[in-house]
Amino acid sequence: MLLIGLTGSIGMGKSETAKMFQAEGIPVYDADAQVHKLYQAGGAAVPLIDAAFPGVVRDGAVDRALLSKQVIGHPDALKKLEAIVHPLVGGANRAFLEKAMTDDAEMVLLDIPLLFETGGRERVDVIVVVSAPYELQRERVLARPDMTEEKFADIFAKQVPDADKRSGADFIVESDKGLEHARNQVKEIIAALKGRDGEVLKKLMG
Repeated sequence: MLLIGLTGSIGMGKSETAKMFQAEGIPVYDADAQVHKLYQAGGAAVPLIDAAFPGVVRDGAVDRALLSKQVIGHPDALKKLEAIVHPLVGGANRAFLEKAMTDDAEMVLLDIPLLFETGGRERVDVIVVVSAPYELQRERVLARPDMTEEKFADIFAKQVPDADKRSGADFIVESDKGLEHARNQVKEIIAALKGRDGEVLKKLMG
């Protein structure tokens, strides 16, 4: 089974592109969505985070804003949080891959926002980068609720530059030319990957 890593900087249109792959019948694993589930009421991370970061749980769920105040700018606190969340996300990822294999999926898409930033190249067979010009990226991000120029500048500075991501990509989806154009690019990528064997999964599932 081929593992496709989908990534792209903030505001590039990655989530919309993932939906396009899903619409073509490709199983999609969304790392961000998995973290949201872990933080929701009943989520496996809630009691662990409550114990490690007192006061950040409200109505049985992790309040991300309160958690951010304790973590942002505090490297030790961030490491503590990652030690809780990463194994849980890893377990969910493994379960997703096992189900996809049981279902005889030829390929799956792993939506990994920080693929380049976290050394994720080794965890996928193919990298697809979603990209758009900076001005459009900035416009999209600043249109989000509670987003400011300062927040955007901080996030932008911490992400691998788009040009570097593009140069490290096997395929690029351009999200500035309309949905139909992007949809056609997704179809072309899937067609190009048909019949290609994956190597990474053999090592991962070992």
